[in-house]
Amino acid sequence: MAQQVRDIMTDTLVAVEPLASVREVARLMRDEDVGAVLVTEGDELRGLVSDRDLVVRVLAEGADPDRTTAVGVCSEAVVTAGPDEHLSRLAERMRGHSVRRVPVVDGGRVVGIVALGDLAIERDPESALADISAAKPNR
Repeated sequence: MAQQVRDIMTDTLVAVEPLASVREVARLMRDEDVGAVLVTEGDELRGLVSDRDLVVRVLAEGADPDRTTAVGVCSEAVVTAGPDEHLSRLAERMRGHSVRRVPVVDGGRVVGIVALGDLAIERDPESALADISAAKPNR
């Protein structure tokens, strides 16, 4: 059984520059089949845009998706983890901060991301969340 964040993190990152439009972010989410896109400037993590951010901060507000930038709607106070962090500690922090996705940062550089589903597959493989998370996308 995996014990560290590095054992379950996804190291394929989907990221945009801060001034990318939220339409571009939404298209990346669709094309890459992800629910969150990192906002980075060089190697520096500036924030994270989730599918919920798009709904609440763009659609519900009637904002123009071509003129609204990723940095304008991203969650900037992002909870992060280190690759050597123990999974039980990560689970506690995710619960405590009510977050579903956590970027993994090593030496100030983003090296991966862990989603709640990744944690469920590892920690409780028989759960409904693990089963749903492991299923193929239904495009």
